[in-house]
Amino acid sequence: MFSEQQLETVRARIATACAQAGRRPEEVTLIAVSKTASSGEIAAAYKSGLRCFGENRVQEAAAKIPELAQQGVRPQWHLIGHLQTNKVKPALELFDVIQSVDRPQLAEALQKHAEKNNRSVEILAQINTSGESTKFGAAPQEAVSLARELSAFSHLRLTGLMTIGALTTDIPRIRQCFRALRELAAAIAALHLPNVVMQHLSMGMTDDFEIAIAEGATIVRVGRALFGERQ
Repeated sequence: MFSEQQLETVRARIATACAQAGRRPEEVTLIAVSKTASSGEIAAAYKSGLRCFGENRVQEAAAKIPELAQQGVRPQWHLIGHLQTNKVKPALELFDVIQSVDRPQLAEALQKHAEKNNRSVEILAQINTSGESTKFGAAPQEAVSLARELSAFSHLRLTGLMTIGALTTDIPRIRQCFRALRELAAAIAALHLPNVVMQHLSMGMTDDFEIAIAEGATIVRVGRALFGERQ
């Protein structure tokens, strides 16, 4: 269940992590991962000032986003979960940013639908920096070539990279996942590719976003600390 106290706690954690890293809290966008939340909870979080929300599944989002829009709740919506090519059309109708682009075939489908609707779509490339087989994302050694391929799509704007930290209590290993993403973004930025600006590093969730902020995260994706455990 969402509460303003939980939001204040998360914002305080972000501010502390930024201070320790010599950064300003304004440099980090908080995305409320609302896959656990009801429309009422999302509306309450929006009323409390949250303006970016993330959903994992197109079907779940389709049940909430239009209803919320009718209530005047119109935040920026990010798709942060794996996207199948056959769900691209509804995804583009619902979401402002697609964070989970991990293969050229998906980009091709996004380009096709975006071109048809004369729309430019903001995307992030998802990279599997942990190497865990349970996670989606391109392999780190494929990141630069993926960025090159994505840059060829005129209706897509690649504005950064996304990753999920290793599922472990080993802090140095988690840190390395985030550091690797930062280094890949720097390598891609140095290429000066068309339609590519390495503006965002989306990394860090409830248990590890302080580590991500220390390694340069500009977007953190927090669900459990705001809405509780997924039912």
